[in-house]
Amino acid sequence: MFVATLLCDPSAPKLDAALPANLRNAWGGGDVIWLMPDVAAEFALASVPANFDAVWEECQALGVDLVIQPMEGRRKKMLLADMDSTMIQQECIDELADEAGVGARVADITARAMNGELDFEAALKERVGLLEGLDSGVIETVLATRITYMPGGKELVSTMKVNGGYAALVSGGFTAFTASVAAALGFHENRANTLLEEGRKLTGQVAMPILGREAKVQALEEITARLGISETDVLAVGDGANDLGMLQRAGAGVALHAKPTVQAQAKIRVNHGDLTALLFLQGYAASDFA
Repeated sequence: MFVATLLCDPSAPKLDAALPANLRNAWGGGDVIWLMPDVAAEFALASVPANFDAVWEECQALGVDLVIQPMEGRRKKMLLADMDSTMIQQECIDELADEAGVGARVADITARAMNGELDFEAALKERVGLLEGLDSGVIETVLATRITYMPGGKELVSTMKVNGGYAALVSGGFTAFTASVAAALGFHENRANTLLEEGRKLTGQVAMPILGREAKVQALEEITARLGISETDVLAVGDGANDLGMLQRAGAGVALHAKPTVQAQAKIRVNHGDLTALLFLQGYAASDFA
């Protein structure tokens, strides 16, 4: 059995009841179950419809995400999440670069790297090099004044933890940020790169080895082995090319507001919903949120 989930942005509820009802009828599905009024609904299906891609495009034009996945095992035991533009709304290195006066140059490199146009490691070294001489105290300033959390993140982590799940934050960004974000959102652990500094100034270098695409896959392997669970028990979420490895290996890999090349290769795409979409996809109703 499969389950079809339709959802939209909770801050602008607009899921017309006729849409899931019409799709259920057209596809011979089960009863429509509302997980949150005007925001998220689901129904069971015997198979994935042949016209899914065309219907997905039509739903996107309406501001609605449509996901079809196997019913069995969709409630996951572990969350493996990217940080930048996923659990938070910014790219930390871009914010640091803006403080250093090289914001536009670094933001361009970041965008190209996240879309898979540049080698991640080389792009990271280049961007960090442009931060040489920046007072390390700026990191605290950026955390306090520039970083905002993606809507639904606290509910996602808390709900999965209450239901026995494990939450790991794995970022190609920096530990100076992941430690703070992980603590604020309640992650069990976090992994990221380390910015090197000397005399309270950034040296323009990052500690080796660099945590990139393969390191995120390694985190998936190591943490699941430690917990004694399968990779199919993992819900992974990210937006950049360096997330693709873990998204493709996890039982449910969600491309959240992702770059085009990432969406093209991801199992699940969420372009309109926020992080609570990852709870709806597991069958949690809004009343179940912690």
